[in-house]
Amino acid sequence: MNPVLRSLARSFRHAWRGVLLAFRTERSFRLQLAVGALVLIGAIILPLERWERASLLLAITAVLVLELLNSVVERFADLLKPRLHEYVADIKDLMAGAVLLAASFSVILGLLLFWPYLVPLLQRV
Repeated sequence: MNPVLRSLARSFRHAWRGVLLAFRTERSFRLQLAVGALVLIGAIILPLERWERASLLLAITAVLVLELLNSVVERFADLLKPRLHEYVADIKDLMAGAVLLAASFSVILGLLLFWPYLVPLLQRV
């Protein structure tokens, strides 16, 4: 195999290892992935515009990427525990806040886009 392709394949293996590691060890990542999958199923089933589907995909991806970054920051901060500094807790909270904001925006976006389809269903119940 070409050395460039071999290097690229190795990079992809490491990247997928990171995603799988997050899936195995991070409950929040699994939950966000499951919710994202449900939203994508809804986006496929419902007659949404292409830009609406793209917006949902972008929001889901942003939440998942921020959750991965949050996990990285938490693990890195935990390495510093023997020399624990008051900023370590602040850093963890700031990263968690970034994930919370992205997830909250994603929920609002999902409600805005799905609401016209959900109202008739809720009225029948």
